[in-house]
Amino acid sequence: MQSFDFSPFYRSTVGFDRLFTRLDGLVGQEAKSYPPYNIERVGEGEWRVAVAVAGFSLDDLSIEAKENSLSIRGTKQAEPESADREFLHRGIAEREFELRFQLGDYVEVAGASLENGLLNIELKLDVPESKKARQISIDGAAPTAKAINGKRTN
Repeated sequence: MQSFDFSPFYRSTVGFDRLFTRLDGLVGQEAKSYPPYNIERVGEGEWRVAVAVAGFSLDDLSIEAKENSLSIRGTKQAEPESADREFLHRGIAEREFELRFQLGDYVEVAGASLENGLLNIELKLDVPESKKARQISIDGAAPTAKAINGKRTN
């Protein structure tokens, strides 16, 4: 795999530090394949992450949201080997896992549920009112110096 040096961009951009830090983290990172998961858009500003967690119970799973990061962990308690169980094929992986997702600004975890072997995590965009676009009315008269500075400067 090729490696890229993003350092020239650091000195010619302002406010993109997080973007380049993420790109640096992606270089050399292998794609995670266990456990399989889906990410789907379920509405405007709403998403669902569905993780296949067959064999895991509620006590085996943990979800942590911190800043712009979502972490999902599964730790399966080791079952004692018993003489009455003999596997001819063992295809259900019950190993520990950790998935990490970077969330966009103002994306929050709205809830989570475990149903039919799928861990569903609901995400929602919650932009504060102060950050939302708003319409600014335009007055017909040009503002005077007094209106701008609070005193007349003629």
